[in-house]
Amino acid sequence: MFVFDPLYVLVVMLPGMLISGAASLAVRAAFNRYSQVAARRGITGAQAAQILLQRAGIDDVTIVPTHGDLSDHYNPSNRQLALSENVYNSSSVAAIGIACHEAGHAIQHAEKYAFLGMRTALVPLAGIGSSLGYLVMLVGLLMSMTPLLLVGAALFSLVLLFQVITLPVEFDASSRAKHLVLEAGIVDPDERKGIDRVLNAAALTYVAAVISSMLTLLYFFMRARE
Repeated sequence: MFVFDPLYVLVVMLPGMLISGAASLAVRAAFNRYSQVAARRGITGAQAAQILLQRAGIDDVTIVPTHGDLSDHYNPSNRQLALSENVYNSSSVAAIGIACHEAGHAIQHAEKYAFLGMRTALVPLAGIGSSLGYLVMLVGLLMSMTPLLLVGAALFSLVLLFQVITLPVEFDASSRAKHLVLEAGIVDPDERKGIDRVLNAAALTYVAAVISSMLTLLYFFMRARE
């Protein structure tokens, strides 16, 4: 019965699917378009990331290829910058933008960027909130136990907090990438337009995640008031 609750469908499922779907399509469209545009200087994603790290005086970060489509990430625990194969070896505008975005995270780490440190510290708590929060809220709602629902909401709020703190981390990394690719001479000014579009589209996915979590909490609070 819960799955087919009309209010859940209207408040959470449909808006969440529309927002997340639109963000995902935007990322895919931007990446597919600019992955076909070769940067004039022929620098690959891995090389571009290495250039930014060297310019920042960072010599303890390893750049490695990884499997998976758009699975690029920076791991501060082992100082490893992993680039998907279609980014690592590609000299496309899209690949350079994504690689330099991840390099931006490594630079944040080296500079002890506050929001990155906060996000890293919240990872285990967000994991607990993700695995237990929704379930506890659901049980509290079905058993009409408001205190239990509030406990679940508090746990789930850790996920939302993590997602909210992720926003400035991602926006700052993209801002660094957009600025540094020109400063380092990796791309020409007209090529940066493609990088902007790829990274701006990627940012929408993080905004969509925040909205989806907020809608989930809103639904449970609305049901709790009935």
